[in-house]
Amino acid sequence: MTLESVLDTIALILVLIGAILCLTATIGLLRWKDVPTRLHAATKPQVLGVLLIVVAVELALRSWEALAFGIPIVLIQFATAPLAAHMVGRAAYRNRTTDEENLYIDELNHSTEQPGGTHTESRPES
Repeated sequence: MTLESVLDTIALILVLIGAILCLTATIGLLRWKDVPTRLHAATKPQVLGVLLIVVAVELALRSWEALAFGIPIVLIQFATAPLAAHMVGRAAYRNRTTDEENLYIDELNHSTEQPGGTHTESRPES
């Protein structure tokens, strides 16, 4: 077996694992019921799946041009996915679209009030 066939096999396996991770992210978005669990499904396996697919493309193409396009893709995914999930989670908390019965600790409850008793975030009372 040559080195090229080994690298192609590794690339094939990485694409398969990355595609399975992206598929599980999609299934999690469809099956889970509240916003925080859907965000977990949308960010964790999806970002890892994209990373594995980009690495597989790099291994398959073996060129500097592919590497030059792959690095920004990975960096943008690592930067934007957690930030977007955080902002959507905060908006869902403010709109009371989260499953509050299953929250063990409400870490955002104290952040909605300032020391003077005025509220900084608009969260309707139930």
